[in-house]
Order: sequence, then structure tokens, then C-alpha cells
Amino acid sequence: MKSPPLNPEPGPLPPLPGGVRLQKFLAAAGVGSRRHCEELITAGRVQVDGTAVTQLGTRVDPDRQRVAVDGRGVRPEPHRTYLADKPRNLMCTSHDPEGRPTIVEWAARMGADRRLRLYTIGRLDWDSEGLILLTNDGDLAHAFAHPRHHVEKEYRAWTDRFATREQIAAMIEGVEDDGELLRALSVVPEASRPGRPPSLRIVLGEGRNRHIRRMLDALGLRVKRLRRIRIGPLTESALRGKPLRELSPAELDSLARDF
Repeated sequence: MKSPPLNPEPGPLPPLPGGVRLQKFLAAAGVGSRRHCEELITAGRVQVDGTAVTQLGTRVDPDRQRVAVDGRGVRPEPHRTYLADKPRNLMCTSHDPEGRPTIVEWAARMGADRRLRLYTIGRLDWDSEGLILLTNDGDLAHAFAHPRHHVEKEYRAWTDRFATREQIAAMIEGVEDDGELLRALSVVPEASRPGRPPSLRIVLGEGRNRHIRRMLDALGLRVKRLRRIRIGPLTESALRGKPLRELSPAELDSLARDF
């Protein structure tokens, strides 16, 4: 039997009355979030029985049909979700075209199952650190990223100067930057030790690209260090002193209750 070509021309598939939506199957198999899987489909990188598929409404029967991404067969994986303490200077991707170190590579060194197609739920900037989730559960990632599900995330931001009452009030009211309104649910200044930079505890209900850095910069405050210290009910103590730890079913249920 001939192997399917790596880049076959897109073509129609016969209608399948049952089955599962292709992007949902790919996400459940650990290929990526559902949105990422949709991008793979529309780019023509997904094949079903050797034919490239570009229609998002396509349904497949994984028991009868061969599904592949870039010619590599896809099979369901057991779902695993890890809580990680991301160091600074890591990309929140599985591969970086510029060759920079990624959190998926780091997670494998820290004990994550190397056989799984892990990816992050949400992101932290290259120079930010702290709690982040890695999973191969596409449904979990999809639910977490849904616009109506605002899971609280808490950060500690060290700044170059003390924030004034007016600046703190502005963060809660909302600061406009580049056409976006950036706001915090709460901002609490922390007591500062002599010789240490002042810090703020900031809670976000939704996160935009470089949200805190842009918000503070617009108010004249420069972030010297930024660390995420809570995701929903999960805090730094949930790591139990480890850089990375798999979440239990009870912890996943607790996280899902925040959706």
C-alpha cells in the first residue's frame, strides 16, 4: 500500500453522517488548542485518508479513517495537564523558528511526558515568569480561552517607583493603549523592604498581549520584574516546591468550576 503524499491537493470528502468534527478530534488528540487546529485545517496541513481537508465543518470517524497532520498520523493521547513555574527567557511555544528555548522543551526536562503533544493554555511573555498550564487536552484549552470564561489571574509586578493612588485608581478604571482598554480587577501595593523595588499585586479578569506592562507603562511606571502567582484557584503552593507538577482530577475539577 502506498503511503499518502505529504502535501496532497485539497479535495472534497464524501459526506459522513456521524463522526466528530475534525478540529475537535485533533484538539482531543493533543495536536493543539481547537483554534490552532482550525488554523491547521484552513492552511491545508490536515489530511483525511490521504486527502487534504480545508473545510472546518468536516466530520471524521477516527475508527475508520486515517487522520494526519503534515503526513504524520494522529492518534488520541491520554489527557495530562501540568502546572508549571515558568522561568524567564522561555518562549511559550512548542517550537521557535529563531531557535530560542521553549517551555515545552523545558517541561520535558522537568519531568513532563515527552510522548505528549503539550502546549500552553495562555501565554507568558519571554521576560515574564510564574504559573502557567501545559496540557494536551484541547477541550480544556478551548473552555479556558472562551471569551465568556474569565478565569482570574494574579500577578506580582515590581516597578521602578511607587504607584500613586491616582495611578492605582486609573488601572481599575481602565487605561487606553493602542486602541485597547486595559484594566485590572484589583491592585494592591505591597510593603517594600529597604533596598528592594516596590511591588504591586494585580488581578486580571482577562489578559491582553503584554497587558500589565503596557498598562503600567502608559501610566509612567516601568516594570522591572513580573511574576504570575495565581491562576483561578491554583496558587504557587500547588506546585509543592516543584518547578512542574501534574494536576490531579480534583484540581482540574476545581479549575473547571472557575469557568
